[in-house]
Amino acid sequence: MSLILCIETGTDICSVGLARDGELISLRESDRGRDHARQVAVFVDELLSQTDVMPDELDAVAVGKGPGSYTGLRIGVSFAKGLCYGLQIPLLSVGSLDALTEVAREDYEAGIISVDRWKEAILCPMVDARRMEVYTRLFDAEGRPLSEVSAEVVTPDSFAAWRGQGRPFVIFGNGAAKCREILPDAELIDVAPSARGLARLAQQALDEGRVEDVAYFEPFYLKDFVVTQSKKELL
Repeated sequence: MSLILCIETGTDICSVGLARDGELISLRESDRGRDHARQVAVFVDELLSQTDVMPDELDAVAVGKGPGSYTGLRIGVSFAKGLCYGLQIPLLSVGSLDALTEVAREDYEAGIISVDRWKEAILCPMVDARRMEVYTRLFDAEGRPLSEVSAEVVTPDSFAAWRGQGRPFVIFGNGAAKCREILPDAELIDVAPSARGLARLAQQALDEGRVEDVAYFEPFYLKDFVVTQSKKELL
């Protein structure tokens, strides 16, 4: 039996879950602003208290590695690494787009969302990268990747080869709503990033021995962090 703490902080949502053998048993999350640095510690404490799990009973910590918000990813990864270092347990990483796709697949399996011809669908998770740019990767309905992770400026021609196959092209995530008008043939579903999307993938990683080096692991930003100069005048 494996107990894995799952942390996803790569967007405006701060989400922490506890999974046993790949199945989520408890979840805490909030979308009320970017207060991740405070919330993640509180959520972990609440989860462990509610489930009567002691920190030293954890077998691993899994974290959404990105791409996503620079600050959010750093908070989640730093917290996960600190736990792993202190408890001397493995660190697991899961691609945030992979985890978001898992949430969509779980919601479909549970009947929360409905998509015609789901088995034929091309799944397009989108994490907002500001303006009309999104971080994305295409998957089939079984969660198998069809493309590499990329940063895409969405235009009417985006994903044309995939959208022209006659298969449902399904978009979701916090970057998808702004693409609704630009991609009118895409089907928009309401699916948000969540730590619950890490549970099954993290268990697979642990079973296969795919663990990260706690000292050297860094989030997958995809793009370099750019510091902009404030337009406010200093007095």
